[in-house]
Amino acid sequence: MSAKHNQEALTKKKTVNNWLSSDFLLGLLFSLIIAAIGTGLAYLPVFNRLGPMLSAILIAVLYRNTLGYPESIRTGIQFSGRRLLRIAIILYGFKLNIDIIIHKGGMLLVHGVITIVVAIVLTMIFAKLLKGEQKMSFLLGVGTGVCGAAAIAAVSPIIKASDEDTAIGVGIIALTGTVFAIGYSFLRPYLPLTPQLYGVWSGIGLHEIAHVAAAAAPAGPDALALGLLAKLGRVFLLVPLSILLSFWMRRKGKDEGSQSAPFPWFLLGFIVTSIIGTYLPLPKFLLNDISTAASFLLAAAMVALGLNVHLSSLRARALRPMLAMFGASLVVSVLSYYTLWF
Repeated sequence: MSAKHNQEALTKKKTVNNWLSSDFLLGLLFSLIIAAIGTGLAYLPVFNRLGPMLSAILIAVLYRNTLGYPESIRTGIQFSGRRLLRIAIILYGFKLNIDIIIHKGGMLLVHGVITIVVAIVLTMIFAKLLKGEQKMSFLLGVGTGVCGAAAIAAVSPIIKASDEDTAIGVGIIALTGTVFAIGYSFLRPYLPLTPQLYGVWSGIGLHEIAHVAAAAAPAGPDALALGLLAKLGRVFLLVPLSILLSFWMRRKGKDEGSQSAPFPWFLLGFIVTSIIGTYLPLPKFLLNDISTAASFLLAAAMVALGLNVHLSSLRARALRPMLAMFGASLVVSVLSYYTLWF
């Protein structure tokens, strides 16, 4: 056996031993408990506007900046931020009904492509004008264009974003999306839109699935169904976007002589779960339970990322990318409104 194989075997053995240690288990349990608290808070007034993920991140950020990072259980926390994150993205695929999108969402996919391109390009242009941090701005552009936190979580390892950038990006997208969802709900009575068109507008223009549901549900079941369909079309586009980014990063790495980003294999799991959820006759209660589990694991992963956020650097690093994303979100909302009739 070569020295390289020996080293790989020792590394794997060390990883397994770390996973079996009490520090690892305590770190994993820590992330899950904070996620549970954040999920519970999301049922309370005010916090229900933030959602479980943002609530969990806020708790983690508060913990880090008052009590410090829990170094003794770092291995378990890092596992949550990396492995649980990928598992959550794979389970997230069960939410995506490929058949409905292919047969009923053709034009909505076109709208989705436009939204993604406009969101990313404008966010980067505004960030450059404001001299904002490019990598964080790109994450926010992807989150705005595709599907919020899930898109940021999926793309982050591909572009080698730091845990702090990822956590800040998720927090900003959740908070901004909530503001926009409230704004859509406020404007609905004053706009000359049928419930169906309003639902499509919500699905094309808003950030997260939860934001679309919150804004479209008051307009009725038809608005909600079309809003979710439009939104799931954008979720579907996460796969080709991530693959394109992966190849682009690999090529960039070769051109610069640096190590390229690994292919995001967990996206294949996302595709497989989407196919299973679409074409196998799984009970609806099971799909709902899987969706709940995916959201909870994503919240646990956000805890691990939130523990890397320094409030002292938040204003300096996050304000300009946030303003860039906010401006891009406004343009996306206006543009998607005026393209509803095309």
